[in-house]
Amino acid sequence: MARLTSVWLVNSLDASALIGLWDESPLDDPYMELPPSEALVLSIEEQLGYLLPSAYKELARLRNGGLLRRNAHPCPRPTTWAQDHVAVTGIFAVGRSAEYSLCGGLGQALWLDEWGYPPLGVYFADTPSAGHDMLALDYRQCGPVGEPAVVHVDQEVGYVITPIAPTFHAFIAGLVVEDDAFLLD
Repeated sequence: MARLTSVWLVNSLDASALIGLWDESPLDDPYMELPPSEALVLSIEEQLGYLLPSAYKELARLRNGGLLRRNAHPCPRPTTWAQDHVAVTGIFAVGRSAEYSLCGGLGQALWLDEWGYPPLGVYFADTPSAGHDMLALDYRQCGPVGEPAVVHVDQEVGYVITPIAPTFHAFIAGLVVEDDAFLLD
């Protein structure tokens, strides 16, 4: 495989996209790690086989993973969770040491190897279903060095893939607090 080259872009996430994003998590949050060094990011990208979106890397530099307060995203069709949205528990850290990090114990390898999720890109966020549906960076259209879309993959119904946002930045900007925005089923 060709060597991947990581690029850090500054200010791709605007401040309004980050307001109220994170849950005030305890210090032992299993999604969080210290901000990654550029060397760690390159190592993670090499292991995954994909360049991470610049907005994901920028977010990791500000806060590397965590539970979400803005924990839902509109969805164009019903899922096994709700009629009009997907719930999101947390975003995985760029790293290996947190349980819920991209290359941690409950990261990418688990979803592909043990759960049988399709190899379409990088699984970066989970849901309250405890693994029965996930959010992924979908590189099928852009290739391993392009800007991936965000999709919802639902294991409960044959790994149905539903587009959620055209970019990671748009995904973050579109997150809302579930109880405030939707009538729960």
